[in-house]
Order: sequence, then structure tokens, then C-alpha cells
Amino acid sequence: MATVDSIRNGIIDKLLTISNRDFLAALSQLVENSNTDDTVKLTEEQKLMLKLSDKDIKSGKLISHTQLDKNDLKWLKEL
Repeated sequence: MATVDSIRNGIIDKLLTISNRDFLAALSQLVENSNTDDTVKLTEEQKLMLKLSDKDIKSGKLISHTQLDKNDLKWLKEL
């Protein structure tokens, strides 16, 4: 999946090749009117899950990503 920076840079590269004034004006208006607020609205359930995750972290209830992968493979083999 492309990163935000690579997508942005690709768009910029394409914009530099456009010479149609009306098209660029319309695109400019679209960008100006778009919502650029990156704030994520969480549900109460999501907030609760994050609080529980923080509690697990503080109490040391963690496993490594490698161990998680091993557990997943073991579980899949048992299916």
C-alpha cells in the first residue's frame, strides 16, 4: 500500500504537468473545500478497549509480535 507521502508526491508530479487553468481552478476549489481534519472520532466502546489495553500494558500482559505470529500459526494448524 502506498504511503501518504508517496501518494502526495505522485499527485504533485501530475499537477506540475497540467496547464488547463479551469481544471486547476476546479481542483483548487475542491481541495480548499475538503475536510482536512485528521481527528478520529472514537466510539465509547473503542475508548474502553484502549483503556483496557493501557491497563494490560501497565500490568505487563504483553506478548511479542513474533510470539503472536507463532500462536496464530499453531491455531491455524489446529483447524
